[in-house]
Amino acid sequence: MIAHKTSSLGILLASLAALSCAPLASFATSLGTSPISIAEDDKDNSAKKGNNLALIPNPSVDQGQSPNSYILGPEDRIYMEMIDIPELSGFFSIGPDGTIYLPRLRSVKAEGLTVKGLTDLLTDRYKEYVKDPDIYINITKYRPIRIYVGGEVKRPGYYTLAGARSADFEIDKTVSKFPGLRDLNAELADRASDPLTGNDQRINVFPTVFDAIRASLGITPYSDLSKVEITRKRPLESGGGLIRTKVDFLTLITNGDESQNLRLLDGDYVKVEKSSLVLRDQLLKASQTNLSPLFLKVFVGGRVEAPGAITLPNGSSLNKALLAASPKLLKGKVEFVRFTKGGEVDRRLFSYKPTAPVSDYRNPILMTGDIVRVQESIFTSTMKVIKEVSDPFIGIYSLYRLIDSIN
Repeated sequence: MIAHKTSSLGILLASLAALSCAPLASFATSLGTSPISIAEDDKDNSAKKGNNLALIPNPSVDQGQSPNSYILGPEDRIYMEMIDIPELSGFFSIGPDGTIYLPRLRSVKAEGLTVKGLTDLLTDRYKEYVKDPDIYINITKYRPIRIYVGGEVKRPGYYTLAGARSADFEIDKTVSKFPGLRDLNAELADRASDPLTGNDQRINVFPTVFDAIRASLGITPYSDLSKVEITRKRPLESGGGLIRTKVDFLTLITNGDESQNLRLLDGDYVKVEKSSLVLRDQLLKASQTNLSPLFLKVFVGGRVEAPGAITLPNGSSLNKALLAASPKLLKGKVEFVRFTKGGEVDRRLFSYKPTAPVSDYRNPILMTGDIVRVQESIFTSTMKVIKEVSDPFIGIYSLYRLIDSIN
């Protein structure tokens, strides 16, 4: 009898505990953190910040790679088909206020939803007018995306990229070099649109991390491409909030790992981490691609043969700039000045050493805007003084000889 009472008491306590935890579980779901795995070392930080942020340690988790996770917004255009009811089907655009105007339903809020979320919403709303509505939605036009690129890139800031562009646009630029591509171009042009739905049938190319870094004028000698972070909004039907993941973008350049080159969506924030050391090998590898501009421009002055702005291949060092400005450079002190993004000035003064290795203190890898100045040596300064003093006397002596010869 006592054992039976104890068992009943245990069941009662367990039930009360489950009920008390239920609100906490529903709150976590509303934040959108429960359906996403969070890295163990980031759990404490996320809890301390108290923000609506879920961290995704594995970039293979779907984050906009499939159409069902694309978040709809103003300027997107869709084709909605209501099976067996053509009068309710057609093309519809999402307006500036994020709503879409549909037959019977009038204005419906579509911004912030995915295609699946909008399909579920419209299916439920149309039940008032149609028995068992069967709805299919397809995106026919993607809006431009506005993203922010920050961290260690040459020009951080907001950038607007095309939401999708056709692959044949890229092919057109190479037709003159590869005539064999004309047949493929013609085939893509024939598939430009579906006469029934008007859907763009060409191969779409979506903006990626590569495009974002390239738009920000590429990387610096301190950019750590192995640590690139992407922060993104979550769909409203998933609870809203933000998700964040880190990718090893360097493997795309070194090994061609396309899985690290994630597709970007409107409102994404891309951050490139900064290294404390110059990553020379990475910079040289990136300079062999079109990730960064092919050339950089620096200013060389002082005791050189051709002072002024000099254009060099990306990844060039200080000694290459001096060699380009003055092939017969004399020995002397070299002054190097760089203005950092933080408002600080990196100023160095050292003796010129043609044999200094690349990335050495006396032979840094250059960035656009760097200033290099060769100072006067004691010998050249002395010769200038002698020339300034002797030139008047030489002129007077020459004039005297000229007058004397006339007489």
